[in-house]
Amino acid sequence: MAKYFDVHPDDPQPRTMGQVADLVRRDGLIAYPTDSCFALGCRLGNKDGMDRIREIRRLDSGHHLTLVCRDFAQLGQFVHLGNAVFRAVKSATPGSYTFILPATKEVPRRLLHPRKKTVGVRIPDHPVVQALLDELGEPLLSSTLILPGDDEPMTQGWEIKERLDHAIDAVVDAGDCGTVPTTVVDFSEGEPEIVRVGAGDPARFAQ
Repeated sequence: MAKYFDVHPDDPQPRTMGQVADLVRRDGLIAYPTDSCFALGCRLGNKDGMDRIREIRRLDSGHHLTLVCRDFAQLGQFVHLGNAVFRAVKSATPGSYTFILPATKEVPRRLLHPRKKTVGVRIPDHPVVQALLDELGEPLLSSTLILPGDDEPMTQGWEIKERLDHAIDAVVDAGDCGTVPTTVVDFSEGEPEIVRVGAGDPARFAQ
Protein backbone atom coordinates (compact mmCIF):
# COMPACT_ATOMS: atom_id res chain seq x y z
CA MET A 1 0.00 0.00 0.00
CA ALA A 2 1.42 3.38 -1.04
CA LYS A 3 2.15 6.05 1.55
CA TYR A 4 0.47 9.41 0.97
CA PHE A 5 2.34 12.68 1.58
CA ASP A 6 0.31 15.90 1.43
CA VAL A 7 2.75 18.79 0.90
CA HIS A 8 2.40 22.54 0.44
CA PRO A 9 2.88 23.41 -3.27
CA ASP A 10 4.99 26.53 -2.65
CA ASP A 11 6.61 25.86 0.72
CA PRO A 12 6.99 22.08 1.14
CA GLN A 13 7.50 20.90 4.70
CA PRO A 14 11.19 19.97 5.26
CA ARG A 15 10.36 17.03 7.54
CA THR A 16 8.00 15.54 4.97
CA MET A 17 10.47 16.01 2.13
CA GLY A 18 13.11 14.29 4.27
CA GLN A 19 10.78 11.31 4.70
CA VAL A 20 10.16 11.12 0.94
CA ALA A 21 13.90 11.32 0.22
CA ASP A 22 14.57 8.50 2.73
CA LEU A 23 11.97 6.35 0.99
CA VAL A 24 13.63 6.99 -2.40
CA ARG A 25 17.06 6.13 -0.93
CA ARG A 26 15.59 2.82 0.24
CA ASP A 27 14.74 2.08 -3.41
CA GLY A 28 11.12 3.20 -3.21
CA LEU A 29 9.17 4.25 -6.31
CA ILE A 30 7.16 7.45 -5.96
CA ALA A 31 4.63 9.53 -7.87
CA TYR A 32 5.48 13.22 -7.49
CA PRO A 33 4.50 16.61 -8.96
CA THR A 34 6.54 18.61 -11.46
CA ASP A 35 5.98 21.83 -13.41
CA SER A 36 4.41 19.70 -16.15
CA CYS A 37 2.38 16.70 -14.90
CA PHE A 38 2.91 14.14 -12.20
CA ALA A 39 5.85 11.81 -12.75
CA LEU A 40 7.05 8.44 -11.53
CA GLY A 41 10.49 8.59 -9.94
CA CYS A 42 13.14 6.47 -8.24
CA ARG A 43 16.82 6.58 -7.33
CA LEU A 44 19.23 6.56 -10.27
CA GLY A 45 20.79 3.25 -9.25
CA ASN A 46 17.47 1.53 -8.55
CA LYS A 47 17.21 -1.13 -11.29
CA ASP A 48 14.02 -2.58 -9.82
CA GLY A 49 12.47 0.90 -9.76
CA MET A 50 13.39 1.42 -13.41
CA ASP A 51 11.81 -1.93 -14.31
CA ARG A 52 8.67 -1.00 -12.36
CA ILE A 53 8.38 2.33 -14.22
CA ARG A 54 8.65 0.54 -17.56
CA GLU A 55 6.13 -2.08 -16.44
CA ILE A 56 3.57 0.47 -15.15
CA ARG A 57 3.82 2.50 -18.35
CA ARG A 58 4.49 -0.48 -20.67
CA LEU A 59 7.54 1.18 -22.17
CA ASP A 60 10.06 -0.58 -24.39
CA SER A 61 13.83 -0.18 -24.13
CA GLY A 62 13.83 2.49 -26.86
CA HIS A 63 11.81 4.92 -24.75
CA HIS A 64 14.01 7.48 -23.00
CA LEU A 65 13.65 7.72 -19.26
CA THR A 66 14.63 11.10 -17.82
CA LEU A 67 17.16 12.16 -15.22
CA VAL A 68 15.46 14.95 -13.27
CA CYS A 69 18.28 17.13 -11.94
CA ARG A 70 18.45 19.79 -9.24
CA ASP A 71 20.54 22.29 -11.17
CA PHE A 72 22.71 22.78 -14.22
CA ALA A 73 25.90 21.68 -12.44
CA GLN A 74 24.30 18.33 -11.61
CA LEU A 75 22.89 17.93 -15.12
CA GLY A 76 26.36 18.50 -16.58
CA GLN A 77 27.70 15.40 -14.80
CA PHE A 78 25.46 13.12 -16.86
CA VAL A 79 25.45 14.53 -20.41
CA HIS A 80 27.94 15.94 -22.92
CA LEU A 81 27.28 19.56 -23.86
CA GLY A 82 29.07 21.48 -26.60
CA ASN A 83 29.24 25.26 -26.23
CA ALA A 84 26.22 26.10 -28.40
CA VAL A 85 24.07 23.36 -26.85
CA PHE A 86 25.25 24.40 -23.37
CA ARG A 87 23.98 27.95 -23.94
CA ALA A 88 20.67 26.79 -25.45
CA VAL A 89 19.90 24.32 -22.68
CA LYS A 90 21.02 26.65 -19.87
CA SER A 91 18.81 29.46 -21.16
CA ALA A 92 15.74 27.20 -20.97
CA THR A 93 16.31 25.78 -17.48
CA PRO A 94 14.70 25.41 -15.06
CA GLY A 95 11.54 24.87 -17.07
CA SER A 96 9.16 22.51 -18.82
CA TYR A 97 11.68 20.99 -21.22
CA THR A 98 13.32 17.57 -21.52
CA PHE A 99 16.57 17.42 -23.48
CA ILE A 100 17.94 14.29 -25.15
CA LEU A 101 21.73 14.39 -25.11
CA PRO A 102 24.75 12.06 -25.37
CA ALA A 103 25.33 10.46 -21.97
CA THR A 104 28.55 10.48 -19.94
CA LYS A 105 29.98 7.40 -18.22
CA GLU A 106 28.14 8.50 -15.05
CA VAL A 107 24.90 7.14 -16.55
CA PRO A 108 24.34 3.39 -16.05
CA ARG A 109 24.33 1.54 -19.37
CA ARG A 110 20.83 0.15 -18.79
CA LEU A 111 19.41 3.71 -18.87
CA LEU A 112 20.84 4.58 -22.27
CA HIS A 113 18.98 4.44 -25.55
CA PRO A 114 20.21 1.10 -26.95
CA ARG A 115 21.44 2.53 -30.25
CA LYS A 116 22.14 6.22 -29.64
CA LYS A 117 23.71 6.03 -26.12
CA THR A 118 21.65 9.06 -25.17
CA VAL A 119 19.57 9.95 -22.10
CA GLY A 120 16.85 12.46 -21.32
CA VAL A 121 17.58 15.21 -18.76
CA ARG A 122 15.59 18.07 -17.29
CA ILE A 123 15.57 20.65 -14.49
CA PRO A 124 12.00 21.27 -13.31
CA ASP A 125 10.68 24.60 -12.04
CA HIS A 126 8.57 23.34 -9.14
CA PRO A 127 9.27 23.99 -5.42
CA VAL A 128 8.31 20.48 -4.29
CA VAL A 129 10.56 18.54 -6.65
CA GLN A 130 13.36 21.06 -6.11
CA ALA A 131 13.08 20.50 -2.34
CA LEU A 132 13.13 16.74 -2.87
CA LEU A 133 16.19 16.92 -5.12
CA ASP A 134 17.95 19.11 -2.53
CA GLU A 135 17.28 16.47 0.14
CA LEU A 136 18.24 13.60 -2.12
CA GLY A 137 21.50 15.04 -3.47
CA GLU A 138 21.20 13.10 -6.73
CA PRO A 139 18.85 13.03 -9.74
CA LEU A 140 15.57 11.18 -9.89
CA LEU A 141 15.11 8.65 -12.67
CA SER A 142 11.68 9.58 -14.00
CA SER A 143 8.92 9.23 -16.54
CA THR A 144 5.67 11.17 -17.02
CA LEU A 145 2.82 9.44 -15.18
CA ILE A 146 0.44 8.55 -17.99
CA LEU A 147 -1.00 5.06 -17.87
CA PRO A 148 -1.51 2.73 -20.83
CA GLY A 149 -4.87 3.41 -22.44
CA ASP A 150 -5.20 6.89 -20.90
CA ASP A 151 -5.22 9.95 -23.17
CA GLU A 152 -3.83 12.30 -20.52
CA PRO A 153 -1.72 12.10 -17.35
CA MET A 154 -3.55 11.85 -14.02
CA THR A 155 -3.79 15.13 -12.12
CA GLN A 156 -5.14 14.13 -8.68
CA GLY A 157 -2.99 12.59 -5.99
CA TRP A 158 -5.89 10.58 -4.50
CA GLU A 159 -6.64 9.07 -7.91
CA ILE A 160 -3.00 8.08 -8.38
CA LYS A 161 -3.01 6.39 -4.98
CA GLU A 162 -6.27 4.64 -5.80
CA ARG A 163 -5.09 3.28 -9.16
CA LEU A 164 -1.45 2.53 -8.30
CA ASP A 165 -1.72 1.68 -4.59
CA HIS A 166 0.08 -1.67 -4.94
CA ALA A 167 2.40 -0.70 -7.81
CA ILE A 168 4.24 2.23 -6.18
CA ASP A 169 5.50 3.05 -2.68
CA ALA A 170 4.33 6.64 -2.19
CA VAL A 171 2.33 9.53 -3.65
CA VAL A 172 3.58 13.08 -3.07
CA ASP A 173 0.57 15.36 -3.54
CA ALA A 174 0.93 19.13 -3.87
CA GLY A 175 -2.25 19.68 -5.87
CA ASP A 176 -3.02 19.67 -9.57
CA CYS A 177 0.08 20.20 -11.73
CA GLY A 178 -1.58 20.03 -15.13
CA THR A 179 -1.85 17.55 -17.98
CA VAL A 180 0.66 19.00 -20.44
CA PRO A 181 4.01 17.13 -20.43
CA THR A 182 7.38 18.70 -21.17
CA THR A 183 8.50 19.78 -24.59
CA VAL A 184 11.17 17.28 -25.68
CA VAL A 185 14.16 18.61 -27.63
CA ASP A 186 16.70 16.18 -29.10
CA PHE A 187 20.20 17.68 -29.20
CA SER A 188 21.97 14.36 -29.74
CA GLU A 189 23.14 15.40 -33.22
CA GLY A 190 24.06 18.93 -32.16
CA GLU A 191 21.08 20.70 -33.74
CA PRO A 192 17.71 20.92 -31.96
CA GLU A 193 14.96 18.57 -33.13
CA ILE A 194 11.55 18.99 -31.48
CA VAL A 195 10.43 15.46 -30.61
CA ARG A 196 7.31 16.46 -28.66
CA VAL A 197 5.58 19.81 -28.26
CA GLY A 198 4.45 20.29 -24.68
CA ALA A 199 4.41 22.90 -21.93
CA GLY A 200 7.71 24.57 -22.89
CA ASP A 201 7.60 27.02 -25.82
CA PRO A 202 9.23 25.19 -28.78
CA ALA A 203 9.78 28.44 -30.69
CA ARG A 204 13.05 29.17 -28.88
CA PHE A 205 14.52 26.04 -30.50
CA ALA A 206 13.11 26.57 -33.98
CA GLN A 207 15.70 26.33 -36.73
